[in-house]
Amino acid sequence: MPRIRSVTTAAAEIDRRAFLTATGAVTLSAGIGYALGPGGETRAAAHQAAAPARAMSREAPAAPLAPYTRGTTLAAVAAGAAGSGYRRLGDGPAWDRVVRTELGSAHDGRTAKRTPLAAFVQFTDLHLVDVQHPLRYEYLRSQTASAWRPQEALSVAGAVALVERVNALRGAPVTASPLHFVMTTGDNTDNNARSELDWFLKAMSGGRISPNTGDPRHYEGVQNSGLPLYWQPDDAFRDADKRDHGFPRIPGFLDAAIDELRSPGLNLPWYSTVGNHDSLPGGCYAPADPYFAEFAVGDRKLMDLDTATGKAIWDNVQSGGDPKGAAFKELLVSHKRKMRRVTPDEARAPFTPAEYVAAHLDPAHMGPGPIGHGYTQANLADATQHYVFRISDDVLGISLDTTDPAGHYEGSIGTSQLDWLKRELKAAERRGDHVLVFSHHTSKTMRNLREDPARRGEKRHGGEELTALLAAHRPVLAWVNGHSHKNDITPHPGADGGTGFWEISTASHVDFPQLARIIEVADNRDGTLSVFTTLIESSAPHRTDFTDLTQTGLAALYRELSFNAPGSRATLSGTPADRNTELVLRKG
Repeated sequence: MPRIRSVTTAAAEIDRRAFLTATGAVTLSAGIGYALGPGGETRAAAHQAAAPARAMSREAPAAPLAPYTRGTTLAAVAAGAAGSGYRRLGDGPAWDRVVRTELGSAHDGRTAKRTPLAAFVQFTDLHLVDVQHPLRYEYLRSQTASAWRPQEALSVAGAVALVERVNALRGAPVTASPLHFVMTTGDNTDNNARSELDWFLKAMSGGRISPNTGDPRHYEGVQNSGLPLYWQPDDAFRDADKRDHGFPRIPGFLDAAIDELRSPGLNLPWYSTVGNHDSLPGGCYAPADPYFAEFAVGDRKLMDLDTATGKAIWDNVQSGGDPKGAAFKELLVSHKRKMRRVTPDEARAPFTPAEYVAAHLDPAHMGPGPIGHGYTQANLADATQHYVFRISDDVLGISLDTTDPAGHYEGSIGTSQLDWLKRELKAAERRGDHVLVFSHHTSKTMRNLREDPARRGEKRHGGEELTALLAAHRPVLAWVNGHSHKNDITPHPGADGGTGFWEISTASHVDFPQLARIIEVADNRDGTLSVFTTLIESSAPHRTDFTDLTQTGLAALYRELSFNAPGSRATLSGTPADRNTELVLRKG
């Protein structure tokens, strides 16, 4: 059993009624949940009645006695071997659970009295990447490590291994509650491409996936370009990653990377939240530009750029000074003769917000349910991507759309969505519900207040305002998000009679350490609540074999390559207090 340490206490009151039944069991039907449209309406009763049967068709293994650690970072974590250069991964020491008491005191004896209220898994920033997409700007790699990563060609294999990990979990590790759903908090895709959206939906709900576009037989991207800027895995050519960082030669890597693989699909219901990479070309430019749409499906791809021009483009992106991508467009036009010819493919076309919602509503991607994975026909009718859903008898989920259609990778919400959120929070307060809020952006990355082109005159609202609103409403226990690619847990004290909440930000699954997070809510029956967070890795083994190019072997390489990626940040795993935790809140 992991050791437990405490963090300094700073109490804040919470005033909530007790949850669920005296047995503390969360029913399967309650755990499945159902989505509510922007106005609060439910889907058809026939679907609600059928949902338990659909979910049980992929029944998860029975939950063991709590607590357990197997399959979580409480048992082991991937760690690099000692030395320099390219470092192989192996089994590293586990991460302990830390008790955090800034918002409530941890009383002795609470473990024996504890009642589980809800348990689920958070995925975030999967970034399923069409690595051959013409609009990708890998040539900015010298400006930012996020422009291109050596592991990106294996993103689908990595995501499928994460699905396999969740399917193998035996309930919630602390409370032994069944796991009720998986929530993805955005950036499910990378280039706002239909190809990536199809791969994401199949990875989550099950199916065969060919992570390839363009030529059906051959890879046509930067990794066989012969350019020293990129790791050329199949070739003996001494690119910069081999020369300076000891990256290996792996013959057959690119053929394996685009080969068909299979996802079993989650055995749990899953819900979806939208991120900036799901909405904007490159994750930062305003959508609906016909030039970018045409270029995306075309036959040219820019792979090389001089450093000075690259720096000017990246500075523009960071400052948000070119949200419509005028400079980016000018770059593509002026460098047409330098581009590599590739096979055109309509599958690379950008998808609109309406197409994103419609794809989730497609019965072909329902998997274990629910239909729409949170989104409803009301979202289509109202051109929205926010919704509420019932997690259990006393716990409500609220999913926000924090992307800004005017462009830039930081976020905000419009007044209409803010007013909707206020109404939902007040209604939850009247009912006595607890609330979990989900979004892509963190409170610190909601500073983009550009006007939505489709809603002229509507004000946009940032992270500080949203934090204040959530802190002033008693029902809110946690705000769960991603975007930063880093584990970070922040207490937000109550305001205006509110009791405070925990902001839980989780690392991505594209950058090392490639994690997801189990979150459990429990009533300690001593005047406090606890929110438990437990990080998990994919099912892929920590140790890799360069000759193993099977689906499992590629998922293991995906992790090891991300660990060794030049420019990767060692701080993304966060501090111990941001990883496996017990977050205490007072009920008052």
